[in-house]
Amino acid sequence: MRKNWKGAAAVFAALATVLLLAACSSGSAASSSGSATTAAALKGPIVVGSKIDGEGALLGQIILQTLQANGFKVEDKTRTGATKVVRQALLDKQIDIYPEYTANGILVFHGDTKVDPSILQNADLTYQTAKSEDATLGVDWLTPAPANNTWAVALPKAFADANKIATLDDLAKYVNGGGNLKIVGSQEFFTSAVAFPAFEKAYGFKLKPSQEIALATGDTAVTEKAAATGAQGANAAMAYGTDGTISALNLVVLGDPKGAQPVYQPAPTIRSAVASQYPEIATILAPVFEKLDLATLQSLNKQVAVDGKDTKVVAADWLKANGFVK
Repeated sequence: MRKNWKGAAAVFAALATVLLLAACSSGSAASSSGSATTAAALKGPIVVGSKIDGEGALLGQIILQTLQANGFKVEDKTRTGATKVVRQALLDKQIDIYPEYTANGILVFHGDTKVDPSILQNADLTYQTAKSEDATLGVDWLTPAPANNTWAVALPKAFADANKIATLDDLAKYVNGGGNLKIVGSQEFFTSAVAFPAFEKAYGFKLKPSQEIALATGDTAVTEKAAATGAQGANAAMAYGTDGTISALNLVVLGDPKGAQPVYQPAPTIRSAVASQYPEIATILAPVFEKLDLATLQSLNKQVAVDGKDTKVVAADWLKANGFVK
């Protein structure tokens, strides 16, 4: 009987040891899990900004939602403002990342207006030059989209056909011949040397102030609708190469045979300090932007500008359809 008791005691002791080890193991796992959760929670916050126009907000949402899906805490400050406003916000560390256009990195931010035109007409050279110049200011350029959202001029198709205007050369002849033209665009479009003034210089024509309708917004859906409806006498509009409203409003974009406009590829620009802290951001966003070709951006922009969908919804649907988020 006593021998049996000792055996039972031994069994109980062994069992107690097993339970204690299991408890320790469980505690260690819980601690490890807690550490992982804490580490994940420390990814960010990343403050995402964007320009105020529809495409800017859409691209900003694509960046924001992609980062969020990959475990980053994000803060939404999209539609930050016009180009100079959002750029300054990045430099002032008010935002951490926003989508910008490659040629702006050379012409607008560094004022390098004497750069070799052959660079500005080459997508990769434009990107590499912008990237190199901005590195000195603590700004990194990530992988760009294979689309050119360059400045353009759009006319109602009926007006263009009636006056045989297909290119900016044709437009110059029309204006210099006394033709009636009234164009609507953003203030930046008329004041930036690389925008409408570049067309005037390259093609040899000059509009009077009364022929320019400057709006506070940079949303081309607004400018194009004004031209399509003849608002305030407008028969021409500021447009971008990736606009989704052009065909929907029965407008045509004029050709630029002299290459007055450089390549404007959209790409995430991020504070170098943030890029160094989270190098995975570049890897995460690269395949997303590589997927945003011209046709894709035009389609997404149409959903926002023509179909009236919210940029958050359009971005979410596209990211999910392409497997970037679940």
